[in-house]
Amino acid sequence: MFRNTVAGGKEVILVRIPFMNQVTWYLIVAMCIFGIMPRLDAAMVPSTLIASPVFDRAADLEEIQRVLEMKVVQDRLEKFGFTYDQIKAKMQNLSDQQIHQLALQIDDLRVGGDDALGVIIAILVIVILVILILHLTGRKVIVK
Repeated sequence: MFRNTVAGGKEVILVRIPFMNQVTWYLIVAMCIFGIMPRLDAAMVPSTLIASPVFDRAADLEEIQRVLEMKVVQDRLEKFGFTYDQIKAKMQNLSDQQIHQLALQIDDLRVGGDDALGVIIAILVIVILVILILHLTGRKVIVK
């Protein structure tokens, strides 16, 4: 314990805690490690066998057929060197699970890509934040 007098005439007691520096660094390293580690979730696994799901092959084939009939998809497949008949022959060789997986992945495809809207919104948010920060700090940007 150390006594120290500050400029106002007040007396301040400084307390030295042993190993405080080591504890501080330990906590900093521990928080960094915990921040890097991915979050893991666990769940109970049922003890009974799970029946394999039944896939509706006709509905999945209809979904795939609808996408294959699009002009953009046909042009792209032709660019890769595939004909419509080759694709139909390959589709007949796929299992029900593979067809179902393909039908599910087709929904995720964006033919035209609608990511431009997200980019525009992000740019607008950044511009508004910059303008707000400049306004709050009292700075002005003059374009000549």
